[in-house]
Amino acid sequence: MLGKKRKLGRKIHELKAGDSYTAATTIEDRDLLMYLGLTDDSNPLYIQHDYASETPYKKPVVPTVMIFGKISSIISMHLPGPGSHIIKHNLSYPKALYHYSEIKITLEVNQIYKKEHYIEVKVIGYDEEGDEIVSGSVSVRPPYEPKSMNASSLENFY
Repeated sequence: MLGKKRKLGRKIHELKAGDSYTAATTIEDRDLLMYLGLTDDSNPLYIQHDYASETPYKKPVVPTVMIFGKISSIISMHLPGPGSHIIKHNLSYPKALYHYSEIKITLEVNQIYKKEHYIEVKVIGYDEEGDEIVSGSVSVRPPYEPKSMNASSLENFY
């Protein structure tokens, strides 16, 4: 990757209402173990089958912060893309997500606030059964135009 030109995500003037991106992913045990290792979150509802089986969930669930992590990743990598920054989020998680569930998350630019340099992005996500697992909105600052496209600050950006 060294020597390769890097590209920032779409700047605010390159975005329009209705722009969207959809990603599908599966959250597996290794993802959960990394999350648990990073956060030291040992909620038995996330990892203990015997405990979870005695709750209304019946089996371990995925922490909602991991679903938000997938949304953040889509913003950082795709819409608007590299250089973006989330400044606010308002999300609901109406149905629990279980280990090994495939999820499909769609982000759509809803409104653009050029003067304030941010966009409002609508979020909706479904599990493989078609049930809604996340919905709401995220406010995002798209990447700023660098003073120089040869900026050394992008040297290690992939």
